[in-house]
Amino acid sequence: MREFPPRRIVCLTEETVETLYLLGEQDRIVGVSGYAVRPPQVRREKPRVSAFTSADIPKVLALEPDLVLTFSDLQAQIAAELIEKGVAVHAFNQRDIAGILAMIRTLGALIGASEKAEALAQTFERRLAEIAAATLGSPRPRVFFEEWDDPLIGGICWVSELVEIAGGKDVFPHLRSMKAAKDRIVSPEAVIEAAPELILASCAGRRSCPRRSGSGPAGMRSRQCAIIGW
Repeated sequence: MREFPPRRIVCLTEETVETLYLLGEQDRIVGVSGYAVRPPQVRREKPRVSAFTSADIPKVLALEPDLVLTFSDLQAQIAAELIEKGVAVHAFNQRDIAGILAMIRTLGALIGASEKAEALAQTFERRLAEIAAATLGSPRPRVFFEEWDDPLIGGICWVSELVEIAGGKDVFPHLRSMKAAKDRIVSPEAVIEAAPELILASCAGRRSCPRRSGSGPAGMRSRQCAIIGW
């Protein structure tokens, strides 16, 4: 980094944007992903410089960032281009709840706000423990989380973990070990066979709904299954 702690940060994915706001460190953010929507004011306050797998490199460079935050191998090319230009880049790769909490703590360390990050992480840990305790002994509905509708893609590991913490039973628990979305593809027939009682449909980057839900229209409406989209 050009200096520590970094004063000018560009976030190329949403979760680091939201975390910096939660830490009260949003003034450091000088550019964000076009997918950043939380908190709502971020779309008014911060210039958008990237999608997910592409970025406006000249625009990022014009912001003179001390640090650029990226996520996963899907942004490896963006990171490489920025590194070649002499920009400091940190790539996160969280896939489960433990990884998310580690991301919060690591981000805090990167910006010189370790105590605030630790407090935030502990708040989330306590809340998750409270929710898990509240669901003990309750019936566990069978749940399918639809991350994408065409092809049908099941939820990433942290989603599966949250389903179970909240009192549900993931109908495809084996998918949580699959990091890549392409490895979590399932057929509509497999979803029907798994007989979920609840389908949560959430398509990244656009609003989902039961009418468009790939697992919903054909087979699940004839069964007693709630389908919730957002």
